[in-house]
Amino acid sequence: MASLQELKREYTKAINNGKAAIFAGAGLSCASGFVNWKELMRDLASDIRLDVDKEDDLVSVAQFYFNEKAGRGQINQKLMDCFTSFANSNENIEILSRLPINTYWTTNYDKIIEEGLKLAGKTVDIKYDTENFSVEVPNSDVTLYKMHGDISYPSKAILTKDDYESYNQTRQVFTTALQGDLVKKTFLFIGCSMTDPNMKYILSRIRLILKNNQRTHYCLLKKIEKKEYFKHEEYEYAVNKRLLEIRDLQRYGIDVVEYNKHSDITTILKQIEGCYQLSNIYLSGSASDYGMLWGDSAQTFLKKFTEMCFLNGYKITTGYGNGVGSFVISSILEKVLDSHDIIDKYLCLRPFPYDDRKRLDYKELKYNYRVSMIKPTGVGVFVFGNKEIGGEIVLADGVYEEYKICKLLNKLIIPIGSTGYVAAKILNEITQEIESYSYLEPYISILQKETKIETIIETVKKIISNYYKNIIDFEV
Repeated sequence: MASLQELKREYTKAINNGKAAIFAGAGLSCASGFVNWKELMRDLASDIRLDVDKEDDLVSVAQFYFNEKAGRGQINQKLMDCFTSFANSNENIEILSRLPINTYWTTNYDKIIEEGLKLAGKTVDIKYDTENFSVEVPNSDVTLYKMHGDISYPSKAILTKDDYESYNQTRQVFTTALQGDLVKKTFLFIGCSMTDPNMKYILSRIRLILKNNQRTHYCLLKKIEKKEYFKHEEYEYAVNKRLLEIRDLQRYGIDVVEYNKHSDITTILKQIEGCYQLSNIYLSGSASDYGMLWGDSAQTFLKKFTEMCFLNGYKITTGYGNGVGSFVISSILEKVLDSHDIIDKYLCLRPFPYDDRKRLDYKELKYNYRVSMIKPTGVGVFVFGNKEIGGEIVLADGVYEEYKICKLLNKLIIPIGSTGYVAAKILNEITQEIESYSYLEPYISILQKETKIETIIETVKKIISNYYKNIIDFEV
């Protein structure tokens, strides 16, 4: 069994490396009002005089119903009744949709995942049948594999024993694709019981192929609680069975992480998002004048700060701030060319596209643009912050506005006050309410006065690292 700390650390790494995937079971959709397998089959089981609360093998129950009714017309209607009603997205799907995860697998029939991804502005390529594999959605951000079908086509949904037994003949392409993703990506299983017979078959194939060289995946499972059982013996039995299931999943490279209550999933996903965002730094600053302290070393500082971000896997998002942006760009380009890497992995350049100051919505446009730049990041680093107007050096109001946005969005804020101007103003304000910025308290003096480049850069690294460690170590 894996620790929560390991899950957050390793899955965040997978997201940063573009190797993260999600496998969603019915539990992910239940929060949006959809039923799980047991509730789906309850009335159908009752019609053939079975009680779903006494049955573990619900696939067999579906098959029994099919046999007794000589067809699946009523099963198809039940699917339509349960999964075509309108349901809102839920917070877990909203968090996942914000993360740069480009591979989703699900056994669910509903459309909650794709709708959530679309609301997040992503283009989704949905594979719900074998025919979909030969066609690709242009410029898609995410591929969603609905390996048991889609509610729009209930007659093709995988539900009965017949469907499962013939799966490898009728949907071999899904099996092959999932095998490939399980080898290449790190999966997080959410809302899954891990008893799906088709899933077990695929995992066993992976195990036979890779033997002991399997990739580690993670599965969130709710802890077994004593209050759910009338008898102590039943509770002990369930706990023992869970331990055996956990050990069995380890054969397939799946480590279980247990949580106490369903709201813990949301907390865990928020922490993963927080860890991911800490690797994305918003660098805010402009400088028509570097001041007396930094006149000779400002450019070197900006280049070395950018180099530190590159070497430590941080991605910088920045506008084309005068006296700041050009040095960030040139430093990243040099590093990328030397390492033959991809520039988009380390730099998101967002110059302001709005020049028509006479537009009535000009201020609103600029503000919303700034929000869109800052929102995906986790850290706001502020340097300098001045501009020239009529031959006079004044504070850059745009840099200060970016600070207010970072504060509103609860970002980690690190102002290098020794660079002066708006950065100094921000640090002074923070010092007045330091209880809200406790992560900065040990470093206030350095941020206020230090001009030694190496010391400032190491301090920024330490602040981010400590904050990251706090999220990793935080228990739910």
